[in-house]
Amino acid sequence: MSDTASFAALTEEEKMEHFMKCIEAGEKIEADDWMPDEYRKVLIKLISMHGISEIMGALPEKEWVPKAPTLGRKLGIMAKVQDEMGHGQLLLRVAEDLMKPYGKTREEIMQDLFSGDLKFHNVFHMEAPTWGDAGLIGWLVDGAAIITQTNMLGASYGPYARALKRICAEEVFHAQHGEAIIMALAEGTPEQKALVQDAVDRWWESLLMFFGPGSASTTGSSKQDITIKYGIRTKTNEQLRQDFFTKYVPRVLSLGLKLPDETMYFDQEKEEWIYQQPDWSKFKEIVKNNGPKSQERLNLRRISYENNAWVREALSGDTAAG
Repeated sequence: MSDTASFAALTEEEKMEHFMKCIEAGEKIEADDWMPDEYRKVLIKLISMHGISEIMGALPEKEWVPKAPTLGRKLGIMAKVQDEMGHGQLLLRVAEDLMKPYGKTREEIMQDLFSGDLKFHNVFHMEAPTWGDAGLIGWLVDGAAIITQTNMLGASYGPYARALKRICAEEVFHAQHGEAIIMALAEGTPEQKALVQDAVDRWWESLLMFFGPGSASTTGSSKQDITIKYGIRTKTNEQLRQDFFTKYVPRVLSLGLKLPDETMYFDQEKEEWIYQQPDWSKFKEIVKNNGPKSQERLNLRRISYENNAWVREALSGDTAAG
């Protein structure tokens, strides 16, 4: 977008009109460009939540690093955890640039997480008690994330779109890693296959919730209309959920597994999956940090953040000295 003196002389209404024309033309908005507060704030919320979810999402799998059944699996899950943490750091830098006009930094993002003001994805509040869970997180949770994130590869905000390009490429490998674990278990002993079925049964409702409510009336809050309006995404939550069903329901069934929703079927006439809605009241409680592992993982993140304060202080001192 233009940052010339002539642009600065425009009224707020004229700037908004110019901004929307850029969005509609498919132009990228950069960090230093003029943008309406609504756009900036929805991006900060979205990208901060995404970044924190990448970091918090590494914790369920981190629990399986010392318990992975083979050295190869251990190395694979260690690499995945490292990638997820890197994704989080990358995204928080993007969010931090957006926060500069408000005088805020990543410190505020972390404090918002600890206070409960900043949410992280519902799936990362859940327990992962078996190796089947570790595989399912990689296969279906990361699979759901890929569907969501590829929908934003063309996001109007350039820094986010570029970050997503790298993240999505790595998430494909993560999904393949999870699928390999699931395939090995599904083709193994009856006990191993039972681990996968048990994981699918326990995670199914959370996977449906992953994409968010169909509308604001479901949970009282939804920003999907705003993000579509500004070209940050192109599909609704329900469209993304339907894409997930189309891709993964046949794969789940092909392994001889059962879906925990016996009412589910594909309506040929409507060309959509009919399914049992998850308990959205449970979703609201989970994202308020009342999930099975919410407090334990937040405490782990808090302890890590406090223990590494000296590193941040040292780096800050070096920057000031330089």
